[in-house]
Amino acid sequence: MKGRFAPSPSGRMHLGNVYAALLSWLSVKKKGGSWVLRIEDLDPQRCKLDYALQLEDDLRWLGLDWDEGGTENRGSCGPYLQSQRSEIYEDFLERLRRTGLTYPCTCTRADIMATQAPHESDGRIVYKGTCRPANITVIASNAVRASVPDGSPSGLSAATRLYVPDKAITFTDGHYGAQSVNLATHCGDFILRRKDGAWAYQLAVVVDDALMGITEVVRGRDLLLSASQQLYLYDILSLNAPEFIHFPLICNEAGQRLSKRDKSLDMGELRQTYTPEQIIGRIAYFAGQTDRPEPMNAQELLKLFEWDKVPVQDIVIEV
Repeated sequence: MKGRFAPSPSGRMHLGNVYAALLSWLSVKKKGGSWVLRIEDLDPQRCKLDYALQLEDDLRWLGLDWDEGGTENRGSCGPYLQSQRSEIYEDFLERLRRTGLTYPCTCTRADIMATQAPHESDGRIVYKGTCRPANITVIASNAVRASVPDGSPSGLSAATRLYVPDKAITFTDGHYGAQSVNLATHCGDFILRRKDGAWAYQLAVVVDDALMGITEVVRGRDLLLSASQQLYLYDILSLNAPEFIHFPLICNEAGQRLSKRDKSLDMGELRQTYTPEQIIGRIAYFAGQTDRPEPMNAQELLKLFEWDKVPVQDIVIEV
């Protein structure tokens, strides 16, 4: 049994990040498993090594040490920083190219937004297949293996997209139960590599979780529907998929999930005001594990932890 915490080092951790780290640690440790720290620093403009080192210091201060991974690349499945795994992703992208299900896309964001229906107002962007080759559905239905080049015929820089079928992907989430998502209507063909050469989250996370032997993925419910895209990739690549367990988000009074913009709840402020035991005790209360926010350390909470106590609805706190 192996779980993981995979933060992006784009700023100081906040209470919501600590909550995510703690639940993933509790879940796998309750089952006697190991906990991996993977640094998801795919975006060089936003992610900094200093932030990664700071979040490691914050985790240790909280008493959440990892068994594998981190910036020191502890373990046999490294490197554990995504910025150091480009050759691995290139290999798996080539495998996907050989299926004939990838294609180059030169669409800009403005192009894609122009195709969105007026009722699509929930923030989702559904790609309508503007650059999709006409024969790709035949390739998919006949399971023909044919290489489709990623270079744009016009010489323009192009992203690489993966064709998705018009059918439901079903799975059972460990906390939210049965799920069914039609990728064609939920997101459309999705990006594997951006125009600028940066790797897309969906490909990187699938490859990394598979190669690192991750057996359970514990994360916020805002990523619940992403599991269907990832399961589709696991299937195409013939990789073993983990169990997915999603949890409710911690939100402010306006119903917005906490972010790095909420400076009053980042670890810099929290460490000046609270002890590690006070922070963990408060999160234990938010997560339904205790009746009141009493100070406790991670090991004490581990003895109490039960997924059945974690609420389904988002948790609203005063910021």
